[in-house]
Amino acid sequence: MTQLTKLFAAASLACVFASSAFAAPETYGLDPNHTFANFSYSHMGLSSQISKFSKTSGTVVYDKVAKTGSVDVIIDMKSVDTGSNLFNGHIQGGDFLDTEKYPTATFKSTKVVFEGDKPATIEGNLTIKGVTKPVTLTVTHFKNMEHPMLKKDAIGANASTAIKRTEFNAGKYAPLVGDDVTITISLEAVKQ
Repeated sequence: MTQLTKLFAAASLACVFASSAFAAPETYGLDPNHTFANFSYSHMGLSSQISKFSKTSGTVVYDKVAKTGSVDVIIDMKSVDTGSNLFNGHIQGGDFLDTEKYPTATFKSTKVVFEGDKPATIEGNLTIKGVTKPVTLTVTHFKNMEHPMLKKDAIGANASTAIKRTEFNAGKYAPLVGDDVTITISLEAVKQ
């Protein structure tokens, strides 16, 4: 091989590696049928209650090569499902979620920390009832693969954080009804 041919071959190979190393971030839309925000708390020390919000939307931006990402989640607070229609209405009142005035809650990430090829924590701002506080979600599960039915790239993840509801002006009956609330987001998102 001549020197010129070797130089062209090396330059071509460098371009291939450079283009893959600078892959652009990709945006994934949350699947509303497989994305839920759950919350749990102690009910007077008698039991741990687990409820969910059944309407969630948003996006995930993920760059596999650069190991960066972002998460933007909107929770419809009126979609609360406690398992009791009576309590669903009660928890939406002014003493708790006040969904007439604050129909949504949001989480917007500020930093995603990776361990190896997977996100380990997601730092961001959680807004409930107009109050915004920094929180860190711990990722307990993450999977990136082709969706077997949609044949598109997809992401699945579970992540959780703990908050004090009194800090979000939703502290009625605390501490008898637990102030500590664990929020878990189980999501699936499909590449747009």
